[in-house]
Amino acid sequence: MSRPVPAALLPWLDALLCPHCREPFALTDRTLRCPSGHSFDLARAGYVSLLPGSSPISGDDDDMARARDSFLSTGAYDALRALTADLAARALEGTGDPRVLDIGCGTGHYLSSVLDRIPGAQGLGVDTAPRALRFAARAHDRAAAAGWDVFSPFPLRDAGVDLVMDVFAPRNPAEFARVLRPGRHLLVVRPAAQHLAELREHVPGMVRPDPRKEERLAEALAPHFTVEDSRPLRLTVALDDAMARDLVAMTPSAHHVDLAALDGRGGAPREVTVSVLASLYRPR
Repeated sequence: MSRPVPAALLPWLDALLCPHCREPFALTDRTLRCPSGHSFDLARAGYVSLLPGSSPISGDDDDMARARDSFLSTGAYDALRALTADLAARALEGTGDPRVLDIGCGTGHYLSSVLDRIPGAQGLGVDTAPRALRFAARAHDRAAAAGWDVFSPFPLRDAGVDLVMDVFAPRNPAEFARVLRPGRHLLVVRPAAQHLAELREHVPGMVRPDPRKEERLAEALAPHFTVEDSRPLRLTVALDDAMARDLVAMTPSAHHVDLAALDGRGGAPREVTVSVLASLYRPR
């Protein structure tokens, strides 16, 4: 017996487009099919991959997704989760049954907090890592999950989204602006200069932030967006050995660090600074 189509995907069907020909989809059983004959099957885990190739375009692997799920489940980033939901609620105030698109959603941790805050909101989490999409597909009963490449044209129609979220994720400003409804918002959360500074000091190979990160972000967004509100968040998080390992393993630094060196050998600090900046942008 075929599994039912995830209910959270149904509100997005009229917005999704074939990544090959940009035509709308029809749903047959568990397959999205366009008039030109391109088809995409829903995975057993509940997400749909709209990547045009057979291999995911991702630096994340199963271990990174599992580490992210493990670390975030400790509550260490709950203040960031709350800040994200606060700004999303402000952006969507007065909007009936809004659509929220979460780019680079990972496990769906932040999207689920927004959906908890805003009854009636429908979420779509986008990633390229299959393991992350498995987590995201079950993160919330109003969260669908789909795979596509953020650097390619999004398989979404114009002006069909009320909020685009980008939390520690790559950005495509032109596509963000295209899919947003007029007057709606982009929410970007990114690390500040001192984010995880103690880990970088103690763990060889940790990726260091670009000192021109804010300047580059402003340059990239300026043709499409103007900033409306920015809120910094800085706090200290206590770490045990497992949390420190997961925190490193869930970031791009996992590809450059000997994770075994963190296991019970005093290779990580007991506390770490979490420092981020969250901003709301409105299309020009």
